[in-house]
Amino acid sequence: MSFRYPAGVVGAAVTPSGPYQTSTAPGIWSLAGQANFKAQSLWPTQGSFPPVELYAVGSNGSGQLGLNNLTYYSSPKQVGALTTWLTIATGYRHSLAVKTDGTLWSWGKNNAGQLGLGDTTDRSSPVQVGTLTTWSAIAGWKQTLAVKTDGTLWSWGSNAQGQLGLGNTTDYSSPKQVGALTAWLLVSCGYDFSTAIKTDGTLWAWGVNNFGNLGSGNLTNYSSPKQIGALTTWKSLESGHTYTLATQTNNTLWAWGGGGAGQLGLGTAGGYSSPKQVGALTTWLTVSAGYQTTFAIKTNGTMWSWGQGSFGRLAFDTASFYSSPVQVGSLTNWATVSMGQFVGGAVKTNGTLWTWGFNSNADGAMGVGNTTNYSSPKQVGALTTWLSVKIGEKHLLALDG
Repeated sequence: MSFRYPAGVVGAAVTPSGPYQTSTAPGIWSLAGQANFKAQSLWPTQGSFPPVELYAVGSNGSGQLGLNNLTYYSSPKQVGALTTWLTIATGYRHSLAVKTDGTLWSWGKNNAGQLGLGDTTDRSSPVQVGTLTTWSAIAGWKQTLAVKTDGTLWSWGSNAQGQLGLGNTTDYSSPKQVGALTAWLLVSCGYDFSTAIKTDGTLWAWGVNNFGNLGSGNLTNYSSPKQIGALTTWKSLESGHTYTLATQTNNTLWAWGGGGAGQLGLGTAGGYSSPKQVGALTTWLTVSAGYQTTFAIKTNGTMWSWGQGSFGRLAFDTASFYSSPVQVGSLTNWATVSMGQFVGGAVKTNGTLWTWGFNSNADGAMGVGNTTNYSSPKQVGALTTWLSVKIGEKHLLALDG
């Protein structure tokens, strides 16, 4: 996930250190980059952020759009009137956001306590999780993970496979700290498993492992974080349904887990229980893993996809699957991408928002005013101020500033 960094705060002479994600798009910064600059006291303080609005579209049966109703929408609707949104994340049917003041908010489905509000009641409007103002990185599926600015890791929600990392399989409806370490940087949630990167560039995973989801070289479930290999060069990661994609600091791309539809990009429909490099290129910038479909953006701004292609999910016209990366069009101005279960979305460097995929089954989550499927990127409205997009099972969140 990434968003536009306030212009002029960080000058060209600033060189960040440690694991971080750069971008060819001026002003687009990942959560890793954000955390890195915060550690150097270079990130803007509260009050210096520009106004940012939150929009939602798509399925809303559990209130996951945050619009105080259960109505489905096929065009983006603003969530409240606030302009202080900073970071967004989508779960299976719930949503998460951090504001510029560091507060954490959640809404939508809550059957396993994934909203972190101390109960299992669904919410159709954003509700603050506790009173803390120190939340940073967030991720969700049927579980929720969050990192605080002090580097501690917290989890709550569904835990049947140990995906909360708490050493047990008990669901929790309030945030619980995962261990005592203060070195967590990035988190991602797959289907009943979780992954994370620490500030030292090490990779960790826990939860269900029946497809080799964790990358641990076996099929053993783990209910506490387990380090994957010994490398200290992991930079970004994204977990999909039963698999994970990650990049290293040299911009190489790696994949592991279930690969039945070619979603690993390794030239085969097979799965792997330990990280395997996707090709030999060193130009991968960011990646998004969906149900069986993967998208990635290279450092030159081109966008690539592979995996299941039915109903236009690969953003080019095909009903087949591809087990190796295929370029989507010829444009070189893609900045950030998100792949949900059926629909994908991306923001270009010019601030326009584009979506594609199985729009009828995703109940209008493309945001283009209908439920027609599209096999190539279609622009959402005419705005040129979109900052980031995040897509869940059947709903989409986007920040506009």
